[in-house]
Amino acid sequence: MGVIRPETRSALMSKIRSKNTKPEMEVRRLLHAKGLRFRLHRKDLPGKPDIVLPKWNAVILVNGCFWHQHPSATCRASALPTTRQDYWLPKLAGNVARDHANIASLQALGWRVLVLWECELKDKAAVDSQIERFLRSCPLKHS
Repeated sequence: MGVIRPETRSALMSKIRSKNTKPEMEVRRLLHAKGLRFRLHRKDLPGKPDIVLPKWNAVILVNGCFWHQHPSATCRASALPTTRQDYWLPKLAGNVARDHANIASLQALGWRVLVLWECELKDKAAVDSQIERFLRSCPLKHS
C-alpha cells in the first residue's frame, strides 16, 4: 500500500492537466522566441497534437515521460509504478499504443512529427537545435 491516503492521491491526480502543461509551455516559449507561429490542439488532427506548425506541415508532441512511457533507458521519470500494476500497466500501455496510432495517422496525412520528451527539456540549447533541425527537414508549404 502507498504512503499517501487514497483521498490525498485522488486530489493530487485531479490536478494533472493534459493541456498547457509546464513542458508544453516551455516549448511554446522557445518557438515564440524564434518568431514562429503555431496553432494549439487542433481538433481536426488525430490525437489533437500539442503544437501544429501549418506553414511547415509539422506537429510537435510534448510528452510527459511517465504518462507516455519514455523508452529511454536513462529516463528515471518513466519508471513503472510498483503498486496497483493491474491498473497502471494496461493504462500506460494503452497510452503508448494510442500515441503510435496517432503518429502513424498524422504521417499518413502528410504531417511531419517531432516528439519532445519532458526530461529532454532540461537542456534548452539541445531542444532548440533539435527543433531547428526538424524544421529544416520540413519543406515549407506553398500557399
